[in-house]
Amino acid sequence: MKKIIFPLIAVFIVTLSAFTLKTAQNWKIADGYSIKFTSDDPSGIFSDLKGTITFDEKNLSASKFDVTIDVNSINTGNGMQNNHAKSAQWFDAEKYPLIKFTSKTISKTSSGYEAQGILEMHGVQKEFTLPFSIEKSGNGLVFKSTFDANRNDWKIGEPGKKASDIMKMEISVPVTAS
Repeated sequence: MKKIIFPLIAVFIVTLSAFTLKTAQNWKIADGYSIKFTSDDPSGIFSDLKGTITFDEKNLSASKFDVTIDVNSINTGNGMQNNHAKSAQWFDAEKYPLIKFTSKTISKTSSGYEAQGILEMHGVQKEFTLPFSIEKSGNGLVFKSTFDANRNDWKIGEPGKKASDIMKMEISVPVTAS
């Protein structure tokens, strides 16, 4: 009898483990992140990033980004320019205080990864593909992304004015396992 029960229990455990859902790793955004934008005029940083990052290179279907940037954290190095950027003429931080990115899917590419999702700025939601790479750093990771964004796509400022339409974005986000 024992000869039959132990193999049956082993088969049951192996079968049950085959149906166990594998979830992706949750990551905490660590200090030292960087969100830079550059153009002919203006350039600067955003200094307040929050959100949740779930990522596993081996389980991309369970991976997800849901992050926000506080518009009021903009710093161009010029106080008057900061106030103008926060005003109704640009970001309208009072009405639209957050820039949000929520991924729908994350996939592997020949040069790294990309997250397809919705980028919302200035009350405008647009489908957006965020290219990124990953570097291992100690017990954590660093997500890096460089891309161009056209401010006119989100109705920020007036088209064709003094400020550049295209902003080059450089993002570096260190994370630790949570």
